[in-house]
Amino acid sequence: MPMDDIAQFERGIAELNSDVDVLPLRKPRKPAPRKKRISATPILHFLSTQAFASPFDVNMAVDAGYKVVIPHTNARLDDTRALVQDAIFSRPPEYGCRTGLFIGGKDALLALDMLAVAKSALVPPFQLSALADPGGSFTTAAAMVACVEHVYRKKTSHSLDGASVAVFGATGVVGFASAVIAALNGADVKVVSHMGLAPLQPLVRAAKQRFGVKLTPVLGGRDSDKTKIVANADIVLCAAAAGIQVLKTKHLAKSKRTAVVADVNAVPPSGIEGVGLFDLGQPIANTGILSVGPLAIGDIKYKTQAALLRRMTKSEASLMLDFTDAFATARELVRKLKKS
Repeated sequence: MPMDDIAQFERGIAELNSDVDVLPLRKPRKPAPRKKRISATPILHFLSTQAFASPFDVNMAVDAGYKVVIPHTNARLDDTRALVQDAIFSRPPEYGCRTGLFIGGKDALLALDMLAVAKSALVPPFQLSALADPGGSFTTAAAMVACVEHVYRKKTSHSLDGASVAVFGATGVVGFASAVIAALNGADVKVVSHMGLAPLQPLVRAAKQRFGVKLTPVLGGRDSDKTKIVANADIVLCAAAAGIQVLKTKHLAKSKRTAVVADVNAVPPSGIEGVGLFDLGQPIANTGILSVGPLAIGDIKYKTQAALLRRMTKSEASLMLDFTDAFATARELVRKLKKS
């Protein structure tokens, strides 16, 4: 071997023996493990403050994906904590997102109180999701306000912010919830009673204390009262008992301000004369007022409740849903309806 080649060979050996960091061969990266899908059976515990669980809500829950629905009737506020903890501690923590609680009945404030207790009863990592919708009232109210907002914006180019809203039938759960939703979105809301102001006072206080909104109670028992209330309202919502006609066209005819009226009563006679069952922005005869009817509202209500229940069955985290969540969902559904 020539001397030059020998010298080069010796230099190569010296370099191999020097303290040189040698990078290891890179191992092939393992694919990230797939998140294991939770296969627990979706179970819904139905807390009803009445002697029965609403068949409507049971059907809705099953169609939304709950495989088991257990009614707990005559449930009280004091029962809520124990029932929630029985439900969460009986399943592994990872099954909690497939455990649901539905709060029914006919009392809006009691349902909200039960929802608050349910939330406070959770012991992480044990969990469940809950929806308060007493008598379907929260989803109905959300759907009514969302539909009215859509029609009102289309007619006036204005939002609910600053609008004057009158709510007839405000002592009921739908009326109260719709009044609070409208107020939370900036409306100046008057709640109307034909039985005196006393029945409205607890609701007015609750709206202020719980949600920080003002509801103004007014009397609406006489024809002259109704005409005056309508004349000073941009929007009129009627959530009175089924089969009672609260407003006639004579109460609407003289109003130069009212843009939209809505009625949730599908049982004849309509709560507001001239409102059609499927109306969604149709004009009432001989007036410039647009109407929103009970079955148009009912369509969005049904889809809203179904969407919230499905959301509970699919969520990986605990959800506590009330009428504010219902309104956000109803609004989105109305937007999609507008596009289609």
